[in-house]
Amino acid sequence: MDVDLFDFDLPPERIALRPASPRDAARMLVLDGAGPGGATRDRLVSDLPGELRRGDLLVFNDTRVIPAQLEGLRGEARIGATLHKREGPRRWRAFIRNAKRLRDGETIDFGAGVTAIAADRAEDGSFALDFAGDEPVELLLDRAGRMPLPPYIAARRPTDARDADDYQTMFANEPGAVAAPTAALHFTPELMTALEAAGIGHVTLTLHVGAGTFLPVKAEDTDDHRMHAEWGRIDAATADRINATRAAGGRVIAVGTTSLRLIESAADEAGRVHPFEGDTAIFITPGVKIRGIDGLMTNFHLPKSTLFMLVSALMGLERMQAAYAYAIENGYRFYSYGDASLLLP
Repeated sequence: MDVDLFDFDLPPERIALRPASPRDAARMLVLDGAGPGGATRDRLVSDLPGELRRGDLLVFNDTRVIPAQLEGLRGEARIGATLHKREGPRRWRAFIRNAKRLRDGETIDFGAGVTAIAADRAEDGSFALDFAGDEPVELLLDRAGRMPLPPYIAARRPTDARDADDYQTMFANEPGAVAAPTAALHFTPELMTALEAAGIGHVTLTLHVGAGTFLPVKAEDTDDHRMHAEWGRIDAATADRINATRAAGGRVIAVGTTSLRLIESAADEAGRVHPFEGDTAIFITPGVKIRGIDGLMTNFHLPKSTLFMLVSALMGLERMQAAYAYAIENGYRFYSYGDASLLLP
């Protein structure tokens, strides 16, 4: 498909620079029914228990964001690194700023006693970074790294102490992501208690979100775009719960595109979800059948992004174009710290 079909104009003031407080006070646009004839409702995230049914199941991503942005020196040259995928116990693939000043085998000093050797430059300009020493890399990043805010926020304000909590979900348990599964940022203990009281269950899976999620689609046709791989895991108990929910007539609602992408990576042609562990580079565009979920809660995404393509695959491109135009006109806040949408095809 022509990538320009997924473009739209977003006023800069619609980009949220801070999350709502409390988190579940964010607005939520409900799209009930795919295609042009579906209903549209303005709600708050705290209204979610009333928008779902007893017996439904929410699926959260329990990945934890690590301080994956580093600033260092290679000699006199300043080098910026954003880690995006673990490749070994001490090796991470990283996008590099000022990459022209870096060659394979050179050492970057990130300060605080943290150094890494650059290796294996890839066609996309990324390098593998082999971290020196015996300490776990997580400890090194805690000393030298900072929270990797999305570029559309970082370009407008610096990262600060609030972001260490704001950019982490209440489910964050498995370290390894360099971007938050942002739909789950809206959830609070109080909201989870209300969902449980309404008979709505939840499970977790793990997908370590990479920095590739923010990369623009540079190809003119979706067929020519290459997704970056991300590592994920669905254990047998979670797969069984998903399948049992649907067998009993309940709906499986993915919280976030990361949860949806991993479920679809693990689903067979009949929509049955199997245990999964490994890399996925699944790319969902209109025309791709979505088999393993019955709904999606997600934030509002960037123009011409793979995530806007995904929601268009779920609900129809015309429906999503109209919904985003409505959201912009009615003051919804966009992107990672912005408002939510609940998509029920």
